[in-house]
Amino acid sequence: MLEQGVEVSMASTPDKHVGDLVLNQGAPFYPLNLSRELTPFKDLLALFRTIRLIRKIKPQVVHTHSPKAGIIGMLAAYICRVPLRMHTVAGLPLMEVTGPKRKLLDFVESLTYKCAHWVLPNSQELKKFILDNDLSPDKSKVQVIGNGSSNGIDLEYFSVTPKLLAESNEFRKAHNIGHSDILLSFMGRLANYKGVNELVAAFSELQKRHENLKLVLIGAPEDLNPLEEHTKTEIANNKSIIAVGHQHDVRKFLAASDIFVFPSYREGFPQALLQASAMGIPCIATNINGCNEMIDDGNTGILIQPKSIHAIVNACEKLINNPQDSRKMGKLAQQFVLRNFEQQQLWRAIHAFYSSNLAARK
Repeated sequence: MLEQGVEVSMASTPDKHVGDLVLNQGAPFYPLNLSRELTPFKDLLALFRTIRLIRKIKPQVVHTHSPKAGIIGMLAAYICRVPLRMHTVAGLPLMEVTGPKRKLLDFVESLTYKCAHWVLPNSQELKKFILDNDLSPDKSKVQVIGNGSSNGIDLEYFSVTPKLLAESNEFRKAHNIGHSDILLSFMGRLANYKGVNELVAAFSELQKRHENLKLVLIGAPEDLNPLEEHTKTEIANNKSIIAVGHQHDVRKFLAASDIFVFPSYREGFPQALLQASAMGIPCIATNINGCNEMIDDGNTGILIQPKSIHAIVNACEKLINNPQDSRKMGKLAQQFVLRNFEQQQLWRAIHAFYSSNLAARK
């Protein structure tokens, strides 16, 4: 956007990565403390501060991501009469909620969409969910840009180079993963809704049948939706499970992997699955929003039932026992990503969307 002459500002809850973010993006950062939980007093304070920030920098476009940033950002932008208000939807926590809390979350989501000029789900299935559940008062404002995804993928960055292969081999060597060993990988928050409890249980079952299995977990533990205690114990005590925590650069871990497993309960358009596919790794994922738009079951990967240990075990067995078919799936998935989700292409589409909509509102 900066290269296209757009003046960009960033705002979010600050963390230790802000310094690198500002350096890499070349854009000013404004701290806005947003809780991921429902905290009325803190949320009201965040709304006031967001209004103050918008009045200070006077943007023509406010583009929000995530449910909490969406309601705070879109409401503030609406109050300030920002010319173009856009909200990207990348997964909905309310999908896993029932009862009074679901009604509250539905109301908050609908209010976000009412304040926005455009609601941009990052997958076709997510758009269908929004429309089927009447979350948007105006269905015509709900649109998917390009083929989906929030940010596309940098195919040059996520390519397997000799240097990356050397780093991945070093990782395998450092963790006693032999040439004949099979490394399963997962990337994302170590959270209940990501299916990590089922994955760890399935891995323990698979170990009884295959002595040469390892599992690498790439991601930080989730405080709001924590893993079950027995899962945490198994991760800590099982020497074949390698938890590497949050990683700024995940490529060597993916390159070292033989099979990527993504058993999430809910998604928008999962970037982790996109990245693994871009690197030619055969993927197993749940048959949910986003995942089922990226994987053609039995062709470019395997889709499984959510929340099922048995389904994970069976899918892994198929790929472990058929390495040639497994590699073919990975290659076909890689080709699909190359054709449909190149990052620069999506960025150009977003910029064109900004420009055309601003011009239409003048």
